[in-house]
Parts: sequence; structure tokens; C-alpha cells
Amino acid sequence: MNKLKIILLLFVITLIGFINTQAQRVESDSDVIGKWNLTITMEEDQLEKLGIFRHGLMASDGFPGWLEIKLSGFSTLVGYYVGYEGSARPIAEVHYSADEQKYHFTIPPQWMDIDDIYFEFTLKDNVLTGYKMLDGNKLKWTGVRAPSLERKEPPVWGSPINLITDNMDKWIIPETNKFQIIDDVMVNKEKGGNLITNQKFNDFKLSVEFRYPAGSNSGIYLRGRYELQIEDSKGRADGVSIGGIYGFIAPSVNAAKKPGEWQTFEVTLVGRHVTVVHNGIEVVSNRPIPGITGGSLDSNEGEPGPIMVQGDHGPIEFRKFVITPSVN
Repeated sequence: MNKLKIILLLFVITLIGFINTQAQRVESDSDVIGKWNLTITMEEDQLEKLGIFRHGLMASDGFPGWLEIKLSGFSTLVGYYVGYEGSARPIAEVHYSADEQKYHFTIPPQWMDIDDIYFEFTLKDNVLTGYKMLDGNKLKWTGVRAPSLERKEPPVWGSPINLITDNMDKWIIPETNKFQIIDDVMVNKEKGGNLITNQKFNDFKLSVEFRYPAGSNSGIYLRGRYELQIEDSKGRADGVSIGGIYGFIAPSVNAAKKPGEWQTFEVTLVGRHVTVVHNGIEVVSNRPIPGITGGSLDSNEGEPGPIMVQGDHGPIEFRKFVITPSVN
């Protein structure tokens, strides 16, 4: 009996020590846990090697990115990463070296035929500083905490603004533009540049009527950061995408019509909460958007941003595009 008591006592002591160690680890990791807006620097020769280009008015100081780090269990750090292209990708584990006070993780490539992508960074004064190794290119990046975007008061809506005009004067026209006005309809017949509004917005309501041919793909970037997907999805059951926020929020139902038929979006964005009504059906109900999506203009989530329409994926037509901004 005495031997059994000794064994039990040793087990309890060991368990207490383990719990204390894990508690200390959790406390040390608590500063890095959360959502981070990244700015990734690329030199011109690196852009050329990787076949990456800046679109529209993408921030000139670097490419946008996003990182979330979460605690799984006692001490394992996991997360999600969004780059300047592609969707949110899971991070199996974020490792920490106490000796070097550095974090690192690896994710597989998504749309590029390259080796796994390696990230390494440190945390100091609430700023992440690090680099990623992408196909032999060392790309430096920094990260700041993403704002909550919580609103203390409900929005007060201003006057509606029609974004479809004869001379398209509400938009910044790219050199590779293929959009044109035909019979009061804004038409993109083939792949070209992305349209970006002259005006920037905080909270707003957006009313859109659109149609596309079979197999086409486009998107509307809310504040230039969150892609509302437009894609030929009629009849698809495998993770329908039209009406969702790319890589983050799937629509609750597939409300898509057949290609060639006119469809509607009624969108409300307040802070980071979005509601999407697609063809009269609420498919996203006041859901928080975790962070920026791939292809966004910048990662400055706390600032107003424009509306951007994808023109580089496929044909699309808009016969209504009205935005009602908040005035508070």
C-alpha cells in the first residue's frame, strides 16, 4: 500500500509540473495569439521570377497577407494563412523555439507548382517581423494586429450612389480594361483589368444585378479586401461558392440561377459583419469576416476601401450597381 501511495504521489507531482509548464507556455504564447494583417515585400526581380504582378491600385508598399494564430489544447499553436492569391489555408502547427525566441511554420503550395512554403518570424512590441521562403525567394514581411471593427452605433444610411454611368466616371479604369457600357449595362466580354471605384467606403449597403455565361467567374471585393464570389455554381453541391466570402464563409444554400439569367445580390457590410441576400434568399446572415481574402488591394482593414470588380477571370455583365454608404 505504501508503495502504491508513493507511485500515486509521484504521478500527481509529475502531473502538476506538466500543467504548470503548459500554463507557462500558454502565457508566453498569448501575445502571438490572434489575427494579424501582413505586408509582404517583393523586389521587382522576385516578382518577375515568381510571375506575380500588381493589379489595380494594390498597395505599392507591399503585397497584403493575413495570419491567424490560435491555441489548440494545452500548448499547440495552429492557425490560418492568406496570401496575395488563393484562399485561407490551415496551418497544422506553429512551432516556437524558446532559445531563439522565433516562431516558424510550413504550408503546402496552393496554385503554384513549388516546394512547401516556409515562414519564420519574431514578435516584438506587438509587431511580427519575419520572412517566407517561396520557391527559393526570401520575402520579408511584417504584421500588425487586425482591428476588431466593432461598431458602437448602428449605421445611419446616406443617399444611394449609382455606380453605372455612361462614361464610367465612378471607376478608375485600368490600362487592360475590357469593361464598357452597352445599352445601360456594364459589360465585360472577355478577361481584362479590374475596376476600382474612385470613392472609398466604410459601412455600406450594395444592390447589384448581374449575369454571366456558362463557366464564368468574377467577384466583388468589399472595401477592396473581402471577395464576394460570383461563379457559375448552378446545381453544384460540392461547396457552392457564389454568394460566399472567398475562402472564409460558404453560403448556407446554393441560390444560383442558370448561366445567362439575371441574378441579384443585396449586401450589407457593417464593420466586418456581412449579410448577403442572393436572389431573394439570405445565404449569409450577419457573419463576421475573419480577414482579408486573396487578391485584395491591401491589408489595412481599419481604413475605408473601394469596391473592386474582378475583370481578369471571365465575362460578366451588371445592369444595376448601387451603393448606399453610411454617414456615421
